[in-house]
Amino acid sequence: MAPKTDESTELKIKEAARKVFHSKGFAGAKTRDIAEEAGINLALLNYYFRSKQKLFEIIMLESMQQFMHSMSGVFNDMDSTFDEKLELIAERYLNLFSQEPDLPIFMLTELRQGQGAEVIKHINLRSILLESYFVKQYAELQAQGKIGPMPFLQFVLNLMSFCVFPFMAAPIIKHIGGLKDAEFTAMVEERKRLIPIWVQSMLRAD
Repeated sequence: MAPKTDESTELKIKEAARKVFHSKGFAGAKTRDIAEEAGINLALLNYYFRSKQKLFEIIMLESMQQFMHSMSGVFNDMDSTFDEKLELIAERYLNLFSQEPDLPIFMLTELRQGQGAEVIKHINLRSILLESYFVKQYAELQAQGKIGPMPFLQFVLNLMSFCVFPFMAAPIIKHIGGLKDAEFTAMVEERKRLIPIWVQSMLRAD
């Protein structure tokens, strides 16, 4: 007789899978690792999720949604200025990556290796970003001559690099700077203030 489906067990498995996939990636993760992390037997994991691939797709989709959808409200807030959005984007992404430091490498690695290619089709990234009010504000500022002619995608690439790179290169940065974990955390906190200043300087029309 099959065990009765329990939502708390399913959530426990997904949380364990998220930790294992984020730290080891799809290729390095084993279903046994996930079962051990969840504190269940392998048969129960296979009952809830029929394959590692299926479980990975769920985690990848949720990770991408966490990465992008948390910003959709900021991008389309008609009451905040462009500069205020810069501050919110820097703060929220740095907070997210501080809580989930393996998330950026996990997503980029799996997308480059093709594991997340199908998953990303289910997230309308173009609509979330390129059709947002944030883009309209950017275009208006350019039309007014308040910022330079940098293409919007180049601007987004620079902004995201400011937020993501410290976490991708954390071991190197800590080694070069002789930083302890607390000191690295303090540096990340300081970037919440600095990133909007750097971006605003980069965008100046003159």
